[in-house]
Amino acid sequence: MVFPQTNKMEYKERKYRNLIEGKDLISFQIKEKESDLFIRADQELSFYARQVVSDFRKQIENYIYSHPLFQNTLFPYSQDKKAPEIIKSMIHTTALCGVGPMAAVAGAIAEFVGKELLNYSSEVIVENGGDIFIKSSKARRVSIFAGESPLNQRIVLRIKAQENYCGVCTSSGTVGPSLSFGKADAVTVISDSVSLADAAATAVGNIIKTKEDIDRGLSYAQKIQGVKGVVIIKHDKMGLWGDINFTVVK
Repeated sequence: MVFPQTNKMEYKERKYRNLIEGKDLISFQIKEKESDLFIRADQELSFYARQVVSDFRKQIENYIYSHPLFQNTLFPYSQDKKAPEIIKSMIHTTALCGVGPMAAVAGAIAEFVGKELLNYSSEVIVENGGDIFIKSSKARRVSIFAGESPLNQRIVLRIKAQENYCGVCTSSGTVGPSLSFGKADAVTVISDSVSLADAAATAVGNIIKTKEDIDRGLSYAQKIQGVKGVVIIKHDKMGLWGDINFTVVK
């Protein structure tokens, strides 16, 4: 079964993977069908990570097999108390954002894989198609990949150390082949839920057609429960709201 192209940032050459600071950690890559995760941890956990990725993918694939609407709808999906936890998370977070459940698939996989790896590593960074799970005891810097925008790689977010993990997810309507109803070069959302950050980035990204839509996108992001901060980039313009600590690289 093939996961559909959702509105998450993809870039065939994955050039943005050097934008996540974390050279003090051991890095490894896990590929499982459409999933391509870049992981950093205290130790090499690729064997276990591959099993975990495969397991969560199978849970989603099996649910889609018995509930095909889950895969295809672009609208919020009814909660299912009997569904696996990853499915419940996707349903819940996308409903808060007003989009279909598959809009959170990359963030959900990054989040659930990251949480499992925390059983073996105190520091974990999982990147999945521009959606990032971060659990770190030190501050991390994450650059925003914004395609052809003159602000590409120039906006560097400082993600402070915290007791729990957080999500930093980016959606783009101009980079990669993913489905998008907008034309934002980048919409980056920070949340304590990676799944929510992914869904919110998709929802806000759908609004941005021109630079004039940035304020409307920021207003929409503020209404989504659980969003801590958002950055919107459209060509040479940027808007931001919330708990955002950043620097501009010349």
